Amino acid sequence: MEATMRSSAAGSGSAGAARDRRARSAGFSALYRKELADHLRSARFYIVLALLVLTSAASFSGALAGMQSAIQESPDFIFLKLFTTSGNSIPSFASFLAYMAPVVGIVLGFDAISSERSQGTLNHLASQPIYRDTVILAKFAAGSTVILMLSVSLGLMMSGLGLMTIGVPPEAEEIARALVYVAYSAIYMALWLAIAMFFSVLCRHAATSALISIAAWIYMTLFATMVAGVVANVIYPVSGIMGYENLLKNYALSMNLNRLSPYYLYIEAISTILNPNVRALMIPTETAYSGAIAGYLSLDQSLMLIWPHLTTMAAATLLMFGIGYVKFMRQEIRA
Repeated sequence: MEATMRSSAAGSGSAGAARDRRARSAGFSALYRKELADHLRSARFYIVLALLVLTSAASFSGALAGMQSAIQESPDFIFLKLFTTSGNSIPSFASFLAYMAPVVGIVLGFDAISSERSQGTLNHLASQPIYRDTVILAKFAAGSTVILMLSVSLGLMMSGLGLMTIGVPPEAEEIARALVYVAYSAIYMALWLAIAMFFSVLCRHAATSALISIAAWIYMTLFATMVAGVVANVIYPVSGIMGYENLLKNYALSMNLNRLSPYYLYIEAISTILNPNVRALMIPTETAYSGAIAGYLSLDQSLMLIWPHLTTMAAATLLMFGIGYVKFMRQEIRA
């Protein structure tokens, strides 16, 4: 009798857990579809899309202008040169995207929570039969989906334009490197989405969240390198009697401080992926390069070089989202 009651209780418990999972999945799916539709129908999505398309077209025209000289310098990996070649004072596509990718994440996430709070709709969402964390999870998932769509679309657009104009089909390794580049670009945008969502959780007003996110983007993109150089020069001055001895220490400290910036990590990684000539990311000393055979690195060797960059970027994305998630779950929602 007791065993029967115990098994009945266990059965009802498992059935309740199954219903709980179904309810959580249904709530997440409904809110995810709503957020994704809101993104794709919003005017700012089309503004960002138009901005990315225009900058991509400009960089493509610059790549075509500088392609001949780039091929003369190195006739291999012509397809990848579409992403890295600049011309007519126009930066390359990779350089453009390094600057513009954070804007995509910021635009998609700066008002994810703060706008719901200021409009009073967050309390309405919390009163629905869904779990509270479903709100922030669905918003991040929808934003990440839009980012992936944009990354793939830009990659396909550049590839298609290149095939039509150059007429040289890419090799398998070039396609694989381009796919890694697109994936890493999506992670880079997702990091800035997580940063913007964190500030959206932290700030009550969307304008404040946007200003802080933009300030972080400007600092990381433009000023972090200058600050790293100043700090390195203060700690290890390269002038005076100790200048020669401090040269390598200065460079190492400056490089390590720069790597605290997502922009610098992204630039280092994509430069290695899109340029197989890059053989090392360490300090270029004569001892390190003595005996090295000139040639290109294979894809797996390039991935070994940038694997720390990839894992760091992914971990930073999860960390920033996790901090925002915990902060959101602990906040009080008022009408």
